[in-house]
Amino acid sequence: MNAPRRLVIVEDDEDFARTLARSFERRGYHVRTAVGPAELDQLLGAEQFDYAVVDLKLGVHSGLPCVGAIAAANPATRIVVLTGFASIATAVEAIKLGAAHYLPKPSNTDDIEAAFGRAAGDAEVPVDGRATSLRTLEWEKINETLIATGFNISETARRLGMHRRTLARKLEKRPVR
Repeated sequence: MNAPRRLVIVEDDEDFARTLARSFERRGYHVRTAVGPAELDQLLGAEQFDYAVVDLKLGVHSGLPCVGAIAAANPATRIVVLTGFASIATAVEAIKLGAAHYLPKPSNTDDIEAAFGRAAGDAEVPVDGRATSLRTLEWEKINETLIATGFNISETARRLGMHRRTLARKLEKRPVR
């Protein structure tokens, strides 16, 4: 009998995490969940994982340090980052930190499992996608600056020349496509 595939889900939305965990358990995965970096560190200290699903935005925390911690604990772990706040900057950083794929929400178990199985890039992905809106460009610039400041909201607002509360409001909104 094959050993179960070990999966960790790092997601602050407990209902979504529970639903995703049940779906993967039905597919034969042994699933553990963490709502943030502290819980993840405890799990990584106790066991290793073959697969990981990490939400990019964990409440006030970024999921990027979680990606790095999982990859450092076991470089063979296939990590998929899920996000409703997709940007080029965060996608690049997630891949640099060890993620195998970066999927926009909503993504289902089929999408995630397919991403686990993809080892190579797809050279056939169209380069001339839809035009980028001004709001999306703004969102990407904000995320790029957030990464550069280590997710310090006050410093990011200062570098972007905007009020801290304005930045906080923008971060609560999803980008318009």
